[in-house]
Amino acid sequence: MEMRLVGIAILLGMADVLHAFAIMEKEDVFKKTPCPAFLMFDNAAYLADMSFELPCKCKPEEVTSVVWYFQKSMGSRQTKVLTDFDGTMFLDSGHIRVGSHMLKRFSIRMFSLIIFRAQVEDSGHYLCGTKEGDFFYGYDVDVQSSKAITVAFEDRNQHPQKDHTEEHFSVFTTFWDWTKCDRCGVRGEQWRIGLCYVKSAYLYPRYRTVPTDVVSCGSRSVPRRFQGTIRLRKPEVVIRSCLTPCVKRKGPEEGVLSISNLIAKVGQKPWLPKVPIQFHKQHLGSGLIIACPGARPEHAVAWDKDSTRLYRTSFLTGVNKSMRVFIDHGNHLHIRFTQLDDRGTYYCWREGQMVAGFRLSVRFQGDRKRTLDDPETRYAIKAILTSYVLITMVFVGIHISRCCYYAFRCTLLG
Repeated sequence: MEMRLVGIAILLGMADVLHAFAIMEKEDVFKKTPCPAFLMFDNAAYLADMSFELPCKCKPEEVTSVVWYFQKSMGSRQTKVLTDFDGTMFLDSGHIRVGSHMLKRFSIRMFSLIIFRAQVEDSGHYLCGTKEGDFFYGYDVDVQSSKAITVAFEDRNQHPQKDHTEEHFSVFTTFWDWTKCDRCGVRGEQWRIGLCYVKSAYLYPRYRTVPTDVVSCGSRSVPRRFQGTIRLRKPEVVIRSCLTPCVKRKGPEEGVLSISNLIAKVGQKPWLPKVPIQFHKQHLGSGLIIACPGARPEHAVAWDKDSTRLYRTSFLTGVNKSMRVFIDHGNHLHIRFTQLDDRGTYYCWREGQMVAGFRLSVRFQGDRKRTLDDPETRYAIKAILTSYVLITMVFVGIHISRCCYYAFRCTLLG
């Protein structure tokens, strides 16, 4: 027993040494990387709702903590300070809500800035420096929206957008690698995200690009005279079918198996879910959004209702504008105006493995006051106004047609 404790103490001591060595290696990186004499900006592009890290790649050796600054555009007087001046702010990405303020969605770890669930409004310049206003390193971040993303299904023989070339620049899509198959053992789907990029010899020289003369479409290095045409190009995603076997999991131990057999002999064996199940009650007619635990937009996520597969070819948002149940590009499952038929268990797959289930029950709701913030109220108002406009257009069109008919008839008779 004493020898075992001594061995544990030695392992812990070695872990401390390795941790200290890692910190020293981190410091050596800053010694080997000199800061540029003229501040440049590295271009980086991401899709909305993704999380990303911006390392401060250089700083003077005597600087022990950094301050990150955010500017929407070059030379803007409105500069946000993204630090607590100690570099000790830590956030859990699981607690970050969509659309929350940027100052609540960042963290600084080992001089690097981490932005959780980035939004289009987060696009701009990020500068690493000190609280006195000395800048060491800069980034030109372009967060591209996923609302108007272009979707292509390879199974339907659809293809990505073609490159667009003009006299002084060309616009194209750069694709990331294919995701893992979102299901195993059955037919699944996988996709790859493509972001918009532009190639031109007329980019502003203060921005560092790799390869040369190529930046993302939302970069501040693109001249304004090009941006009108470039804004028409949207990010895209290509989806295809896939099939991958499931990884064999380790079976229950012999003792657990014998106890289960004993219970089965004594009485009926209790039902054990294959994944953790959450129970949720929803009022009839209300809206619901379900998120897969631990999933991010770049993950391969799939949804099933009981034994029915909710494939993206039929349930991806934008495929059919009248869909009541759909999956958005952030991998969330939406149910609008919940009905009794929506009752059941919704299973979530993440990176090819089923990870969670949601048992949904729908119940009637008593009388309650509606407000303008309710999705049902907004939908009803929109439907009424749309119907009113259509009826008015038909009414006016009929009378204009009659007037034109009588005027033409009078002209013939005259």
